[in-house]
Amino acid sequence: MIIAFSRPLVALLLLVPMSGWCADEDQSAPVEAAATSTTAVPPEKLRPSPPDTPRLSRAQVASLIPDVASRYGVEEALIRAVVAAESNYNAHAVSSAGAVGLMQLMPATAADYGVSSVDALFDPQTNLRTGTRHLKRLLTKYNNDYGRAIMAYNAGEGVVDRTNSQVTYLETLNYTEAVINNYRRQGGTAPTQTALTQVNTLRGVRYVGKARLLLKKYLDPSLLSLTVKPTLSVRYLNPSLHEPGPESRPMFELDASR
Repeated sequence: MIIAFSRPLVALLLLVPMSGWCADEDQSAPVEAAATSTTAVPPEKLRPSPPDTPRLSRAQVASLIPDVASRYGVEEALIRAVVAAESNYNAHAVSSAGAVGLMQLMPATAADYGVSSVDALFDPQTNLRTGTRHLKRLLTKYNNDYGRAIMAYNAGEGVVDRTNSQVTYLETLNYTEAVINNYRRQGGTAPTQTALTQVNTLRGVRYVGKARLLLKKYLDPSLLSLTVKPTLSVRYLNPSLHEPGPESRPMFELDASR
């Protein structure tokens, strides 16, 4: 059978975006995402470029940490753990989000501590001092709770405060666990087991929440109203134990009355 469409209807179909017909398309994607590819990026939002000068070796960076730790009253072990997690001792590291240097500082965060030049953040001493000052402020704010301070260093203190320290970002959970474990290996002595336990608890919360979202998205609510009543009898288990008769019943019955 051939179905003939009128010319206006064909024209209308051609104008419909193809994405509207894709059942598997992620409907949660932000609408403005498509527009960002053609929108000019302001100069201040561009990813910083590392300098052409040779960067310090790992040993050279490590030699700077004791002085910074003593100056701001932060354990050397914690600074080393954060530097390792953030940049792996690479003073020229730049993240996709624009975080800069050894302790991966965002320019806006560094500006709070008087460092307004992005180029200055590539200087190892400047970066270590600024990052350690920020870390010290977080430790003071959270009463030396290393778990909360480390979470805030990664996710931002606003997120930690809004969620009452129940941050479930996978990146933040992995980061917190990695920094604490490294801190312990470096000889850190502050109590951190509670923080690790909290990380594991939040992982469970994250997985349960994800499972609930999947059930809500894919489970057909109409299935919840069906009750399966097993009606297996001995004749279905072993045909030789009964004589076949005219009665024929299904092995299972669906009760849709509920």
